[in-house]
Amino acid sequence: MASIMDKLKKNSTLGNSAILSDSKFFTESDMVTTDVPMINVALSGNFDGGVMPGLTVLAGPSKHFKTSFALKMASSYLKEKKDAVLLFYDSEFGSPQSYFEQFDIDTKRVLHTPITNVEELKFDLIRQLEELDRDDDVIVVIDSIGNLASKKELEDTFNEKSVADMSRAKSLKGLFRMTTPYLKMKNIPLLAVNHTYKEIGLFPKDVVGGGTGIYYSADNIWIIGRRQQKTGTEVTGYEFVINIEKSRYVKEKSKIPISVSWEGGIEEFSGLLDVALAGGYVVKPSNGWYQVVNKESGEMIGSKLREKDTLTGEFWNPIFADTDFKDFVKNQYSIGLTSKVDMEEIVSEWYRR
Repeated sequence: MASIMDKLKKNSTLGNSAILSDSKFFTESDMVTTDVPMINVALSGNFDGGVMPGLTVLAGPSKHFKTSFALKMASSYLKEKKDAVLLFYDSEFGSPQSYFEQFDIDTKRVLHTPITNVEELKFDLIRQLEELDRDDDVIVVIDSIGNLASKKELEDTFNEKSVADMSRAKSLKGLFRMTTPYLKMKNIPLLAVNHTYKEIGLFPKDVVGGGTGIYYSADNIWIIGRRQQKTGTEVTGYEFVINIEKSRYVKEKSKIPISVSWEGGIEEFSGLLDVALAGGYVVKPSNGWYQVVNKESGEMIGSKLREKDTLTGEFWNPIFADTDFKDFVKNQYSIGLTSKVDMEEIVSEWYRR
């Protein structure tokens, strides 16, 4: 006699129906780890996570490295999957071929698709997703949502009409409502660059542009803040804080520091020092100096180092291998686990530097 489960599976008109524990949408979901541990934490809540199928929104003001973060993740995806292709929708035209090459992206593996309005993006992206198979390795980047007009706004301009456009947010909501199921079913990551604006009020805060549809559909939403990195009076790069506005995997309102220098780009081990200090894995024996410490005995390990000298595998690999630092970070950031320290402690050292 057939079980109830067998009856339901047989009667389903959808070929993808499966017992949840056997569903390929959960058991066969890809995750691509980047070579920057704190980016993996921002995406998934732990060092061993990374880029996953679904929508990730990278939001912030102009010149906040949003496209660079997207290309860094896309580069990791292409390196992991040798036949993968980057589908790049471009409304800003601010990323020349040389910019992709800075991230070790082979431009012959990039399909560059210029777009001028939301409807163009919607029609082309849905067509592309519909035609892809689940085993086709594709990562999508949209640069950017914030710079896209609606078709109506363009038509009003052509007709010399100066009227408020109420259709853009609705079009964007429709775009992401339709694409989200495809991303999960076809195993495709989509990284969307977006802008923020200041909310009007007594205590204004940064708000992601594009309406509520983006919030409803996104797996991750980052709001990126920054400050200048200086040596004396010379600006040598930027220090960013990734603020987790929404995530299905990372505790919301988490703050994740990342450093970027003019010379080396995104620092591979940046952000770790702030977390390790808050967790007691590294101490400051004197101002400007850092040293690994045995949490149980309090014994200092190795030599004192300046901050720039801690940005190496030689400094961090023993901490990863010989301590529970990975578990500490997972507890600190992953949804459903108990934080060990207040989140503000992690960026307090960042603000003091």
